[in-house]
Amino acid sequence: MLDLSRQYAAMRGEILAAVEGVFASQRFILGEEGRSFEKEIADFLGVSNAVAVSSGTDALLVALMAIGIGPGDEVVVPAFSFFASAGVVSRLGATPVFADIEPADYTLDPASFESKITPRTKAVMPVHLYGRPADMGAIGEVAGRRGIAVVEDACQAIGARFEGKPCGAIGRIAAFSFFPTKNLGAAGDAGLVTTEDPALAERVRHLRVHGMSPKYYHSEVGGNFRMDEIQAAVLRIKLRHLDDWNRRRREIAAEYGRLLAPAREAGRVVIPGQGRDHTFHQYVVRVANRDSVRGRLAQAGIGSEVYYPVALHLQKCFESLGGRVGDQPESERAAAEVLAIPIWPELSPAEVLAVGSALADAVQ
Repeated sequence: MLDLSRQYAAMRGEILAAVEGVFASQRFILGEEGRSFEKEIADFLGVSNAVAVSSGTDALLVALMAIGIGPGDEVVVPAFSFFASAGVVSRLGATPVFADIEPADYTLDPASFESKITPRTKAVMPVHLYGRPADMGAIGEVAGRRGIAVVEDACQAIGARFEGKPCGAIGRIAAFSFFPTKNLGAAGDAGLVTTEDPALAERVRHLRVHGMSPKYYHSEVGGNFRMDEIQAAVLRIKLRHLDDWNRRRREIAAEYGRLLAPAREAGRVVIPGQGRDHTFHQYVVRVANRDSVRGRLAQAGIGSEVYYPVALHLQKCFESLGGRVGDQPESERAAAEVLAIPIWPELSPAEVLAVGSALADAVQ
């Protein structure tokens, strides 16, 4: 599915020099690399405030903490997403309320979101899944009319835009992940919180150091949500290449679309659309006979993965919320049919041809 060694080989000297610089400084936490990264990525994203944190999950968690989510609150989340989208809500003692997705793009259905609102709904968390922005216009209209905070889960969508506006600069607050496999990947765990509200950004900075200010004086309980300097140094180098990498992902997606067009027209596979400025963190198709297709791809030496096999409302840890099969039909259908194939910038044209052709053959 992914070979990170090719990307590393192309910038090995720069990365090693940057890491050596951190060791030479002996400043490993909240130093100049982190501050510089925050400024550079804020400029890249077109946001006023960016706060570097320890992971994408922690970015979601501290974003919810910053807007005051806690026991008794409800947060509407899509039933089809990575687990953290709902897990962070539960960790704060709040209740994740699951809404269905739009079948064409796997993102939160605005109508389903509105149907889930109760007097306890404090926030909604649209997820820009696989790098495709959610319908932030419709979601924002509903949220604004009902007085609900919009928390963007942009963990898979760095560089994506909705109607010209960068993901991460649309809601009240947003979270990004720099897990190594992301379009912009660190050398370990790392994340980011963005917001246009300077007071909210300052609250995130306060919470990421155990709610401490001044040193050893704690006005509230926060957490250890700091990004270390080595991650920031690596990310600063990689950020310079992100536009080119995202462009290459779109080129590969377009080629897959061409190779899969006959199978799509015959109804044997559903391919992702290119709208809403998709950054293709994953290239995800839908097939009715997924297990057999995966088997044929494996026989051809092609990696594949299922993101994600169980809708969130049916996860065992959320049994107490009463979710049942049939509650979120589009999310459940997606969980049964989605299949991701390799898409990363260093794939050669020959490899793209091999992958696309193998999938076209596998769905015959």
